[in-house]
Amino acid sequence: MSIHHADRVYSMLRDESASGRSALAASWSRSLRHYGLSPNHNAPPHRLDAPGYREARERSALLLHAAQPVLDRLTSAVRRGGFCMLLSDARGIALEQRCLAADEEIFSSWGLNLGAVWDEAHEGTNGIGTCLAEDRVLTIHRDQHFFSRNAGLSCTMAPIHDPSGSPIGGIDISSCREDCDTATLSFLALVVEDAARRIETRLFGEAFADHRIISLGNEAQALLAVDENEVIVGTNKAARALFGLRPDRPMTLPDLLSDTGHEDPARAAHAALQRVLKRCNGNISAAARELGVSRATLHRRLKRHEAH
Repeated sequence: MSIHHADRVYSMLRDESASGRSALAASWSRSLRHYGLSPNHNAPPHRLDAPGYREARERSALLLHAAQPVLDRLTSAVRRGGFCMLLSDARGIALEQRCLAADEEIFSSWGLNLGAVWDEAHEGTNGIGTCLAEDRVLTIHRDQHFFSRNAGLSCTMAPIHDPSGSPIGGIDISSCREDCDTATLSFLALVVEDAARRIETRLFGEAFADHRIISLGNEAQALLAVDENEVIVGTNKAARALFGLRPDRPMTLPDLLSDTGHEDPARAAHAALQRVLKRCNGNISAAARELGVSRATLHRRLKRHEAH
């Protein structure tokens, strides 16, 4: 198996154009040519010592805090299915592991344990490292791995981004069962992507805990944080993609939601008056008292804005 797999890797990479046509070949090429790895490498995955692992967890304290409820929610389903779930940081270091206690020894023999380093520089093409390298949800199924010793694994991972859009880790579900088919892997891709978005939402909420947060777009994935003046002070990756926002261009919520991209001052004033009237159930006297003006003044303002 090892010799056959290595021959397949070298055969594909002899075609200089393969990397341009196939994402898998591009990752294999990085593993071989950039990182100097050999598909026949048989040493177990690199694993941090106890101080190194503690330091990695300290660096990812915010990620770990936001991820715990999401991991807890998935744990029972992952365990029942005979899978192993890992939370990694941006360096591919496994920070959390969830699986059946009876399966821990099996998964540890594959290197799916706490402190294991699964970036491409150490492990070549693999679900965790290649997902982080390409910043997208992906599956590396069995002999798609670069190392022959990993060819029995099927790994599906989604990246996790901080509120600025930078990748800070990922959530992976792996299996070493031979009957793990493409239908199962497609389902797992949806599971890890949904879990990653939930973790990102929690990270965004914690980063802007003192601001109002608004969800927009399909499935409410676009998140905006606004201050008391309705100036947008934070956006997640989905919001920036949906609205074409740039961090260096401040924008207000009314401007963003207007048809022209610029809120009309007269329309804004009229809307403010209408909101007060709504709060007062249409009672002109009560609205005038709230605004600190006379009934006649409020009538004039309403008539002026309506005419405009």
